[in-house]
Amino acid sequence: MSGRGRLAFCAALATLAAACALLPLVEPAAWLIQAAVLIGVQTGVGSAARRVPLARPLTVLAQTLTSLLLLTLVFARSVAPAGFLPVPGVFTHFAALFEQGVQDVSRYAIPAPLTDGIRLMLIGGVLLIGLLVDTVAVTYRSAAPAGLPLLALYSVAAGLSEGGARWLWFLCAAGGYLLLLLAEGRERLSQWGRVFADRARPGAAPHQPGSVGGPAAAPVHTGRRIGVLALGVSLLVPTALPSLSGGLLDGVGTGAGGVRGQSGGTVSAVNPVVALKNSLDQPQDRTALVYRTDSDDNGDNGDSDGDGKGLYLRIVALDRFDGAQWKPSERRIGEIPDQLPAPRGLGPQVRTSTVRTTIQASDAYAQDWLPMPFPADRVRLEGKWRFEPEGRTLVGYDEQTTRGLRYTVESLRVRPTAEQLRNAPDPPPVLEREYTAVPGTLPDVVSRTARQVTRGAGNDYERAVRLQDWFADEGGFIYDTEVEAGTGVNAIADFLRQKEGFCVHFSFAMASMARTLGIPARVAVGFTPGTARSDGAMEVGFQDAHAWPELYFEGVGWTRFEPTPTRGSTPPYARPDAPDPDGDSGEVLPDRGGSDDPTVAPSPSQECTAQEKRSDPECGLAAPLPGSGGSEQGPSAATVAGVGGASLILLTLLLLPMLLRMRRRSRRLRARPRDTGPEGAEVLAAWQELLDTGWDYGIVPEDSATPRTAAERLARVGELRPPEAEAVQRVARAVEQVLYAPEPQPAPGIARDVQRVRAGLRAAAPRSLRIRALLLPPSTGRLLRAAARRGRALRARWTRAMRRPRPAE
Repeated sequence: MSGRGRLAFCAALATLAAACALLPLVEPAAWLIQAAVLIGVQTGVGSAARRVPLARPLTVLAQTLTSLLLLTLVFARSVAPAGFLPVPGVFTHFAALFEQGVQDVSRYAIPAPLTDGIRLMLIGGVLLIGLLVDTVAVTYRSAAPAGLPLLALYSVAAGLSEGGARWLWFLCAAGGYLLLLLAEGRERLSQWGRVFADRARPGAAPHQPGSVGGPAAAPVHTGRRIGVLALGVSLLVPTALPSLSGGLLDGVGTGAGGVRGQSGGTVSAVNPVVALKNSLDQPQDRTALVYRTDSDDNGDNGDSDGDGKGLYLRIVALDRFDGAQWKPSERRIGEIPDQLPAPRGLGPQVRTSTVRTTIQASDAYAQDWLPMPFPADRVRLEGKWRFEPEGRTLVGYDEQTTRGLRYTVESLRVRPTAEQLRNAPDPPPVLEREYTAVPGTLPDVVSRTARQVTRGAGNDYERAVRLQDWFADEGGFIYDTEVEAGTGVNAIADFLRQKEGFCVHFSFAMASMARTLGIPARVAVGFTPGTARSDGAMEVGFQDAHAWPELYFEGVGWTRFEPTPTRGSTPPYARPDAPDPDGDSGEVLPDRGGSDDPTVAPSPSQECTAQEKRSDPECGLAAPLPGSGGSEQGPSAATVAGVGGASLILLTLLLLPMLLRMRRRSRRLRARPRDTGPEGAEVLAAWQELLDTGWDYGIVPEDSATPRTAAERLARVGELRPPEAEAVQRVARAVEQVLYAPEPQPAPGIARDVQRVRAGLRAAAPRSLRIRALLLPPSTGRLLRAAARRGRALRARWTRAMRRPRPAE
């Protein structure tokens, strides 16, 4: 390989080394292999162009066109002629993918899934950096400035990544850059020889011109000094960059909001809805909150799910609408008062009651906006929290999140009547101007549809109810979380035409249409009431994330409506035909699922008393009609045996991983006499069991890690408490004794330590992970691999035995 070719290879290698810093941001890491292949082709084209030789600008142009063809082949093959020709439609496709990638970056927490948009941003960005590095270092033969693109790539990645492994990616980027500098120095010396005086040590052989084996030349010293300076800058810059955390509803990391100042200042946030779809699409629902409330009414305020126990937990209000999306405004924040201010617009004529709710956030739910029933009156909690009066929300600062937080909220149950909402006076002019503003870019179909749906309504309340009913029942809309949320100016118009979406679409559309009708509106984001548990508590999962519109009525205040079909519950005041929950009309309403036609079967009340019905479940039921399949003959014994045997085999197969894992655990932790095996075998078996236990709970073992490093990782990732963490360290020290000490010491109680750690991992893991660790433990893969190895060895021995020549008779 020529000197220029070697330099081009080092430039490509330096780019890929710096790109490794992006690996923690996205899973899986397959994109890096694609990027390496494209970088290799790009480098090869540049090397060929320089060998022709082409002019430097033409070389750069050839590499740029090649990169464009490669990106077209990989990302826009379906819209490009011949699969790789970049016609105008290809650039439109790239723009759409890039926009999708930008949305995905803000939607997902780190590590984000490898969507097409994110993959384009990663591979396209690395390819661009590779082109810049190759152009500067190889084409224009100035390797030192080529560190700037590498520095930019590493700094962005390090600023976004989380965790303590940044030094590893720094070493990768640093090593790649130093390799590039040394390759350039070697290439220069190989062509021009020594350009400065020889400074060999006294007594050494004199340096020969043209040799590259002598002491370092001044250019190399200069390059190294530049490299050390650039690497120092690259190490310091990421520490000054803010790190991006997960979305508002993400279960990992901090929240999406941002707070400036501690005692006051302002609060602003990225769009809190960007992670809502991700929460709804999770394959397994994880617990976010568990709460208990003393509410015992029948949900007549509209915050209940109908059983008197569930509450909507509101996180934040989105009050700024720019035509493309709804966002929270930047607001002033301050200290949390002992009693929060009275809700805006709530008059004394509206019935209210106080509800006390105790909420426990799970360790998997960490964000900096506090979920609370609305409107909250008092809040009792620990930590660094501030109050935003307009939205009546609490926001954390200085990395304060809800992770593991326990707090108590006293809130008001506001119970307006339909008549109070129907007769509500006009809102204050200042509030009306702020909350009815719509941008000029909003498509006309939004206001036109709103007028059509509410034609004939006599007041704002009737218009709001008609909008709600049109979305929820009458308009033919379908609830579907697979539909993209959309943020463009045509997103609402597209939703009104396609009539498919999830809560974001319904709440955004209804709030926008309400504003066009002059009704003050905003969008609330939070959780639906969740699911009742047997102990009386309510459990809220990530899939209970929800968005709903809030409309303002003077005398009542901000009022919830529910336009999303099959989600949440419609408040009683939004159902004008519903009976007054405090009144008794004396009438028995007919069952909507019943029928007025006479039946030939006698009713249970006519045939038997309530006591007889409890003692005989079949009392009062009509006899089966002829030919209906009823028979006194049951299935045959053969059928029962066959079904039972098949069920037993199926159950055994389903439980086989669990049974094998239990057997392996029992054998490893069983006490053995000291003379039954090699020294330390019991300790090593317990250590292997500890690693496999961590594997079962999602902590994949690293074969290259030392026992102490593996123990620290197990305690950190598994979120073990101090007693369990100390048990892990004791086991690791015992393993080090066995592996390195001249005379290993006995380790009594090591099996108990392993069991203690297993209990700690199980307690810290979410329910879905505990079930998987029990029924489908990943560590059983070791058994399968061991069985496969034994099978191969047995087959090899059998093959050799069959091929062995037989002795002559």
